[in-house]
Amino acid sequence: MTTPLRFLIIDGYPKQSRDDLQAAGMKLAWELYADMLAQHLPDAAYDILLASDPDVEIPSAKDLSAQAGIIWTGCNLSINDTKNPSVSGQIDMARDAYEVGVPSFGSCWGIQIAAVAAGGKVEPNPRGREMGLGRKIYLTSEAHNHPMFEGKPHVFEGFVTHDDVVTEVPRGGVLLAGNGFARVQALAVTHKKGTFWATQYHCEYNLHEMARLIVAREKKLVAAGFFRGHEDLMHLVDRMEALAGEPNRKDLRWQLAIDDDVLCDSIRQCEFVNWINRLVLPAAER
Repeated sequence: MTTPLRFLIIDGYPKQSRDDLQAAGMKLAWELYADMLAQHLPDAAYDILLASDPDVEIPSAKDLSAQAGIIWTGCNLSINDTKNPSVSGQIDMARDAYEVGVPSFGSCWGIQIAAVAAGGKVEPNPRGREMGLGRKIYLTSEAHNHPMFEGKPHVFEGFVTHDDVVTEVPRGGVLLAGNGFARVQALAVTHKKGTFWATQYHCEYNLHEMARLIVAREKKLVAAGFFRGHEDLMHLVDRMEALAGEPNRKDLRWQLAIDDDVLCDSIRQCEFVNWINRLVLPAAER
């Protein structure tokens, strides 16, 4: 009997934040990745690390080396708040992963971890929050033949929710995608023995989950001017939910300016699938 590949999924959301997401009807960040992993590698096993919980035991470099891959979810912490032991501890974990050479993948918080742990920089975006859909994300010339983006359109849209952005790509990093709002939307970082593929957008989200996240962030989004109030917000949320339930509805696709790059799993999750096939499985066979 073949031993299943084992992954570590790191969810850095504090407990109160996780509770807020669940209260809005959204799955937890680690669940979204666990679902996607099971979809594409059904025999895989995984461990969950709730990295911001009190007294959590942070894996050692030796522990990390036993994993086939490390997955970093989104998170609402600030990567520059290094006085927070959860933040500094997660950066140290990413450094250990680079040291031992375990393939890593992450979104949003994940790309920021990937950059900072390898010597890059992250700062608040002076344009403010990018929310909902990152529009007109384009592949750089380096991405056209990069295995992370095999099968991906050269211009696409993806789910986003972030204030901070990578402002300095680390040595060993390759900028693979960006848009007009955030210059760095995807990176591949090779550092020491490890490789970390990461996106600022969320390939693990779907339209329903983004709709519920908008509900969870209502106060912040109204205050930031994304919506005039509750009714305005729910008008969008209801249409998003309707399209999630009936993805072939022409009227809603047109009204929301949403196409297959957002609705089709095989396109939206392409980077993650390529990570499994091009990094994780070859490393496991060695």
